[in-house]
Amino acid sequence: MRMLKNKYIIFTVFLSLAAGASAQKAERDYIRKGNRLFNDSVFVDAEVNYRKALEVNPKSTVSMYNLGNTLSQQQKFQDAMEQYATASNIEKDKMKLAQIYHNMGVLLQSGKDYAKAVEAYKMSLRNNPTDNETRYNLALAQKMLKDQQQDQNKDQDQKKDQQQKQDQKQDQNKDKQNDQKQDDKKDQQQPPKSDKKDNQMSKENAEQLLNSVMQDEKDVQDKVKKQQKVLQGGRLEKDW
Repeated sequence: MRMLKNKYIIFTVFLSLAAGASAQKAERDYIRKGNRLFNDSVFVDAEVNYRKALEVNPKSTVSMYNLGNTLSQQQKFQDAMEQYATASNIEKDKMKLAQIYHNMGVLLQSGKDYAKAVEAYKMSLRNNPTDNETRYNLALAQKMLKDQQQDQNKDQDQKKDQQQKQDQKQDQNKDKQNDQKQDDKKDQQQPPKSDKKDNQMSKENAEQLLNSVMQDEKDVQDKVKKQQKVLQGGRLEKDW
């Protein structure tokens, strides 16, 4: 249970040391009433009283810190952080500063802003080096920061790999398109190829045709020679 407890906000309330004047008394009364309500878990009414104390003394770091605590209990983390930050710029007491920075670290850590949480815990330890709870929270925040950075690096590497694959695919598509264009261009520039087989067939047909013509011519010549021999012999026959 101690490990979980160490991550919680320190909800110790500061007590006002103001005394004397009526304004100081009013501030002190509001703070005390707010503290009682806070301890009874009546956080809304506690908030009202701490704000009234700040109206009396706008520079009251006690009121700011206690108001930050009650706002944290109401899940108003951004408003609480503003109160802590303002108090840290004014407060001079080291022990109080240590508690303020500790609570700032817890809020930052819960919001997964581990880098700023680490710095807040370090500031707390500078003001109170003996606080073991803050030291534990610092170590935990440092580990979470390291894990977060590793996850971010992995995401970046994956995105880089995906982008490289997309670029390679685009380059391959461009190369294919360029090759196709070159092939089309070559086809357009080259004359149409003749069909060798068709040419061979045409030549054979031509030779056959020539042989046929020559044979016909020989037959004609033979007939003429026969007729000439008949005429020379003086023998004619009547047609029937």
